[in-house]
Amino acid sequence: MNDAIRQGWETTKRHKYVLVALFLYRLLWGFFLYRFIDAIVAPILTRYPDEHPIGEAAKQLFAIEAQFRLLKTDLADRTLLMLGAMLLLRMLITPIVNAGLYYSFAHAQDQGGTQVLQGIRRSWKKVSLFYGAEKLIALAPAIWLIPFGRSAYLEMPNAASWIGQMLPYAAGWAIWMLAVHLPFLFMQFSAAAGDRPWQGAIRAIRRLLPLLGVTILLPLLSLLGSAAVSGATLIWTGLLAIALNQAFHFVRSTIALWTAACQHRLWQREEA
Repeated sequence: MNDAIRQGWETTKRHKYVLVALFLYRLLWGFFLYRFIDAIVAPILTRYPDEHPIGEAAKQLFAIEAQFRLLKTDLADRTLLMLGAMLLLRMLITPIVNAGLYYSFAHAQDQGGTQVLQGIRRSWKKVSLFYGAEKLIALAPAIWLIPFGRSAYLEMPNAASWIGQMLPYAAGWAIWMLAVHLPFLFMQFSAAAGDRPWQGAIRAIRRLLPLLGVTILLPLLSLLGSAAVSGATLIWTGLLAIALNQAFHFVRSTIALWTAACQHRLWQREEA
């Protein structure tokens, strides 16, 4: 695993221009998502009775009104529909970008520079096919889990009880998504490199332990860094907090690219 991390970092440095493009893509996506959520949440929060004369009674009335708007109007349906459309758009773009990146990883030693655009032209269809199959299988439990969660929410006396009931199901779903993701990721590596996809799934099983280590360790660093940045912005507000948040998008993009490069190095290893 250590060799994969070191070699993955070397591959990441070779793709520095791809890293800049990935950073800008994530930055723009985060901006539009923030503006969308802000347009929905801000009008509701303006009605919050922060210093109302009747105090707690006004806050309870606000909570009742918010619950009524969520459950008795089409606000939640329209919001979920828009979020679903945005998610679908991202799911269409992501495998195309991945196809170019994985192809470039596989041919990083062939010649100078990267081959992302060439990889998109040659392998986007195959990578998109496996990416779509992965998402269908990974999201299949949602067909049962979402209606179950909605029914449980309506029956629970408070949100804390509902979260406690749903937490084991959410954890199980997360484990299922990871178990589906890893073999399909190696199948996408194989498809981009022109190999047989099923061989990629076998490699993922054979190298499961180092693959799990890389897949969990590096994103964990990103999560810890994100928590540190969030804590810092609570202390240093204003322009500095905004600059710190935006700068961390680059760190997050670097770790994401590094993780993919390390996973690809594990796929490339000759022993197995």
